[in-house]
Formats: sequence, C-alpha cells, structure tokens
Amino acid sequence: MAHITNDGGKKLLARVRRIRGQIDGIERAITEGNDCYAVLQQTAAARGALGGLMAELIDGHIRHHVHSPTEREKATDELMEIVRSYLR
Repeated sequence: MAHITNDGGKKLLARVRRIRGQIDGIERAITEGNDCYAVLQQTAAARGALGGLMAELIDGHIRHHVHSPTEREKATDELMEIVRSYLR
C-alpha cells in the first residue's frame, strides 16, 4: 500500500497517535473513577476519530488502487460520501 507510506503516511500516523492518546485518556478516566458521562463522551470521540481514520484509509485505497478514467471519479466520490456517512 504505497499510498500509506508516502506523504500521506505522516498524516495517518498523526491520526493514529491522537487516537492512541484518546484511548489512553479513556483508560485513565476509568482508572481514576471519573464520571461515567465523561468516559462516554471520550469513548464517543475516540470512536469518531477511528471512523475518520477508516474513511481516510478507504478513500486512499480506492483512489490509489482503482485506476479509473474521469467518468468514474464521480462514482468514487459518491461511494466515499456513503462510506463516510456509514462510518459516523
């Protein structure tokens, strides 16, 4: 997956590190006995961030591995819109 290791890889790694930080924050909140609402809120944020990462990976995969002519570009964009909506 060359598109992951190219320049986009730095952005993906930054996303993964932010998600790791969110997960660590959830663990700390549980360990410290924080309010359940705060833990739920942190969990929802981490889930959203993970969904965003998944959408970015799928987008990169489709755009890199599907060598499509111009008329298929619209179809790819439409597919990504639906995938992003599904992953929210």
